Amino acid sequence: MVMIFNLMIMFLIMMGGVWVFCSKRKHLLATLLSLEFIVLSLFAMLVFLLHYMSCELYFSMIFLTYAVCEGALGLSILVSMIRTHGNDFFQTFSVLQC
Repeated sequence: MVMIFNLMIMFLIMMGGVWVFCSKRKHLLATLLSLEFIVLSLFAMLVFLLHYMSCELYFSMIFLTYAVCEGALGLSILVSMIRTHGNDFFQTFSVLQC
């Protein structure tokens, strides 16, 4: 019963991250933060399920490695956008501009 309650809480937290991702699409930083929030809730859910099933936690370390690489890639894109355009507001970008 406790496992189902914990999984429901993790799922609701993840849905909160999806709602922020869908509603705050104007700034890249808000989008990246909501994606990291979703990844963190998925990681907590994965660790909880692997611990409940008495499995090894090696897969969670692989998942965490990919999450860190994804975060570093998003941060580098954010820094390069701010250096070239001056902000992270999507409406100021032109499709024709390289």
